Amino acid sequence: MVANRCYREFHLSPMLLPWRLICIVLTAALLSYATLSMGISSISADESGLEVATFAGGCFWCVESDFDHVYGVTRVISGYTGGTAENANYQRVSAGGTGHREAVQIFFDPKKVTYAALLEIFWRSIDPTDEGGQFCDRGDSYTTAILTNSPEQKRLAEESRQRLEQANILPESIATAIEVSRPFYPAEDYHQNYDKKNPLRYKLYRRGCGRDARVKNLWGNEAHRGIERN
Repeated sequence: MVANRCYREFHLSPMLLPWRLICIVLTAALLSYATLSMGISSISADESGLEVATFAGGCFWCVESDFDHVYGVTRVISGYTGGTAENANYQRVSAGGTGHREAVQIFFDPKKVTYAALLEIFWRSIDPTDEGGQFCDRGDSYTTAILTNSPEQKRLAEESRQRLEQANILPESIATAIEVSRPFYPAEDYHQNYDKKNPLRYKLYRRGCGRDARVKNLWGNEAHRGIERN
């Protein structure tokens, strides 16, 4: 408002020199402040230096809990992605037909943990040979996938899967898809940090679903490799 008023007074009253000088000073100050503020915001955003990985590994409660414990991971969000239906929510996705999977977005510091390392951890925390879901959770919304956020992530994901296939570690072929990321819809608040909000229910569910037992049976000593508290 001050700058606009200055502009009007400067042109309509050229004889008012003192006011013109004040206007020039105020306008310059406002522009400098705006520029400085924008610079600070940009520096803060750039200095965060975080990257995002998106994985679908069955129940997002479990995947979120697993990656919360990985060194270099700063935040994990449960949600829905992979489909074309907009405004995804638990009721719609669990009912089927949306094309979405339960998934997580993992925010990580690449100076502490690389995307390639996260891929290795992901493989060893799921059953990548199961094409119908994960453990006790069945259906398309529980199938596994790596949703890549850049050409580099796609390349690394494909190389990682190829190495795993060539190693012949798994008893069956890999069913985990590698797809380009689609819009991600965060899950409802009660799904976020479920293991911390409802620790007893979470532990009963995870044990009852047979997740850890199957991962251990499939991967042996490699199971859940890299999952440790910060």
